[in-house]
Amino acid sequence: MGALRGASILAGFFALTIPLMPVQAVLLRVAPKMARRFPHWYHKRVCRLLGIRLSIEGRVPPDAPVLIVSNHTSWLDIPVLSAVAPVSFVAKKQVGTWPFVSMLAKLQRSVFIDRDRRQASGAAASEIRSRLDSGEAIVLFAEGTSSDGNGVLPFKSALFGALWPGVDNGVDDMPSAEVLVQSVAIVYTHVHGVAIGRANRPRIGWYGDMEMRSHAWDVLKSGPIDVCIRVGEPMPMQSFGNRKDLALETEGQVRNAVLGILRARPAGEPLQAVMPDARQRRPRAPERGNPRDKWT
Repeated sequence: MGALRGASILAGFFALTIPLMPVQAVLLRVAPKMARRFPHWYHKRVCRLLGIRLSIEGRVPPDAPVLIVSNHTSWLDIPVLSAVAPVSFVAKKQVGTWPFVSMLAKLQRSVFIDRDRRQASGAAASEIRSRLDSGEAIVLFAEGTSSDGNGVLPFKSALFGALWPGVDNGVDDMPSAEVLVQSVAIVYTHVHGVAIGRANRPRIGWYGDMEMRSHAWDVLKSGPIDVCIRVGEPMPMQSFGNRKDLALETEGQVRNAVLGILRARPAGEPLQAVMPDARQRRPRAPERGNPRDKWT
């Protein structure tokens, strides 16, 4: 039954997606505003097709410039967040080379960052700044990679560098004072109505050296998935002095929200998740082609 379910979902996905790809391509050329909203409509149907049941707490302001700072657990985060609101993503350059996925990412107007070339990073920074100033919502997976879903990895403040002026990112001034920041916590809670425990969370989480195709196939076969998305209150960008302040504040909010969801606590109940110390935040030398670097 699992294989039959997976095959039927794949068939339905391609039957839905392939005809709509040229539609979005045309919208990008002739109707940019509709091109922002069309992926939101599309991904809500993708989630329904995949059997993903969304429990959304809070909201993203419509038609407002918002930087959404989220944790990252699975490739499912992309359709889930896109079903919450019309958004675009910040992704690593390599995503733009993945077969088929690259086309979908480009059609959703993802911003690709090349971490190895400063000039390219400056161009991406200017693109992010331009998107925010034009009133769009941009998603940043601030952990810089994906986790197993049982916790939150330290946020990388360098990923916020595109929002602050400096010679390293090619941005000459701050984003508009109207830009808002919202934290978002994503937790996958149930599969086929059965609560996901700590040991079973890797059934959904895509991290480490997991291979994409086999993991996706296992997820498609597994059954309906419940996910809780907890959206924080909007905060003015200008209320933060620098990128490190912004990273620490949003990380704390996401950690507390993830902890609350895992413990089945209602939103707003005071919790204090443990923050990593300086040693845990110390960056490690990146490995070339490290499979742990997923979407970001």
